[in-house]
Amino acid sequence: MSEMSVTDARSRLSEAVDTARVTHEPVYLLRHGRRVAALIDAEDLANLIEAAEDLDDLRAANAARAEMAESGQAPIPWEKVKAELGLT
Repeated sequence: MSEMSVTDARSRLSEAVDTARVTHEPVYLLRHGRRVAALIDAEDLANLIEAAEDLDDLRAANAARAEMAESGQAPIPWEKVKAELGLT
């Protein structure tokens, strides 16, 4: 894990970007000794966003299953859903 002040990052931006890209570890930017931002590899960010979206989908599916269990609703067959959406 690497840290540098925002002031240092201005003059060493290329080095900070390369460090994040090569090591796949964030480079934290500090202002008055406190972390205010981080540089991370773009592919790592894309992977984090995808993982967060997948987790959100899982939570929504679990919530839907719990709601169905509480209400006693039966699942809608996939063939019926496709037909209603005009996908068949």
